[in-house]
Amino acid sequence: MKDEVHTITLGRRGFLQGAAAAGLAAGTMPLANALYAQSGSVLRAFSYADIDKLDPGFYQNGYNVDVMNCIYSKLARYKPGREWEIELEAAEELEQIDDTNIRFKLKPGIMFSGGYGEMTAEDVKFSFERVLEHDSPVKGDWGPLQSVELDPDDKYAGTIVLEKPFQPLWTITIPYGVGHIVSKKAVMEATEDGSDFGMEPPAFSGPYILEEWKPNQYVKMVRNPDYSGDLKPGYDEIRIIPMDDEKVAERAYEAGDLDYTAISLSSLENYKARPPKNTVIEEYPSLYYVWVGMNVENETLKDENLRKAIQYAINVPQIMDAAYFGAAEPSTGLIAPGLIGHREKSLVPPEGDLDKAREYLEKAGGAPSQPLTIDTLNATTWKTIAEVIQAQLGQIGIQVQVNVQDSGSFWTLGMESEGDRWKKMQLVINRFSMMPDPFYATTWFTTEQVGVWNWERFSNPEFDKLHEAALSESDKDKRGDMYRQMQDMMEESGAYRFLTHEGSPVMFRDDLEPALRPDARPLYLGFKPA
Repeated sequence: MKDEVHTITLGRRGFLQGAAAAGLAAGTMPLANALYAQSGSVLRAFSYADIDKLDPGFYQNGYNVDVMNCIYSKLARYKPGREWEIELEAAEELEQIDDTNIRFKLKPGIMFSGGYGEMTAEDVKFSFERVLEHDSPVKGDWGPLQSVELDPDDKYAGTIVLEKPFQPLWTITIPYGVGHIVSKKAVMEATEDGSDFGMEPPAFSGPYILEEWKPNQYVKMVRNPDYSGDLKPGYDEIRIIPMDDEKVAERAYEAGDLDYTAISLSSLENYKARPPKNTVIEEYPSLYYVWVGMNVENETLKDENLRKAIQYAINVPQIMDAAYFGAAEPSTGLIAPGLIGHREKSLVPPEGDLDKAREYLEKAGGAPSQPLTIDTLNATTWKTIAEVIQAQLGQIGIQVQVNVQDSGSFWTLGMESEGDRWKKMQLVINRFSMMPDPFYATTWFTTEQVGVWNWERFSNPEFDKLHEAALSESDKDKRGDMYRQMQDMMEESGAYRFLTHEGSPVMFRDDLEPALRPDARPLYLGFKPA
């Protein structure tokens, strides 16, 4: 008999109400010869980048999580749909007892592949605590985690203990990347100390296993023969094909090499007017945030007046017209409309102000003698943005050289672990994915993240204090004010020019029923033939 799955509305208040009522007992390579997905055998889908880390305790970026969702299990997962909700997955029971204690009980019979046995609470404890023990770069996702205490009378049960309240627990921690559970025995055998196993998962517990990965070509997942759960995925095989440029993905879709893909905003109107045969097009809001960053420790850009001149010289509506054909709106900061902490307007007007830009440039002693560099991914939209900014800064006498990077080179630009490249980086066009909690926007710009994901090297003690305080603040209005202040601080530094949250249109075959988050990110376990 299939277990009943209860839905949990995000937010502690709504969660506790649901718990009281229900008790939460849960029951870039063309593939023209690939099998078409209508058979129910193979699903071929687009990803904007290739996977590079499949250890959930040390993961990087959302495209890794798309795969991890299929090969591991979590206590709870995002529910497909237009609203942000979660539903139980590996947990049979999940209840927040008070502000700092969350009790869970696993479903019995969840097996790890490779003969590593049944999942127990000991695996949950190991999976969550190793993130802190090994100082993971994503340990912030667990916030004030203190420990996971095991129930001495039940090998499936335990309690997550926090040092203080942590608001993002239900929106990010449990249903997203670090919430995945790995086999303690398998990881210890593979690493000896329980540290990062990188791209070599030692065991799987989800409906799929990673059968093959060809870098920059495809990720191939097939059904897990050891899977004993009640979830029935719709496809025998999932192939995720990385393509840096959505335009390339669109051509692959039209050629019949993809069954599902994102659509670039610049192509949306044309596709709506003339959709490919047997195709469904849907539009979703986006939580992405796109911005121009400036390295404040670069010898040239350390002058705040020069950075502010650049801020005011950038006309965002012009960029929206050129790069997105008017299908995207200027943003006011990191946090999208509808989320706690969204700003109604930015400090620098969207259109900029060339007179103010020239005033700041004069304070800086004039334009740099050498062209500034602006780094961007090798994709049509990003190159267009860079070229528009190049022309806009030229209006105030600043010369700009555009450096186009492939994804492998780009995503290490500002990382100190990759050597001294970060010192030469000046301007960069960047886009980060976002989750339905403002914490996931500001966490990457703390002092702790300098040289990791904070490529602007922005460091403000007051920003860091507000970031920490907001994690525990239960009053939504007060919490929202904190995040608005933090975005003000970022903009006032001159290191950021916020551009857009874009949008998330997708298209797929009409014999495919996709499962998508409210921001259109794919939840492949729910994809099935229509």
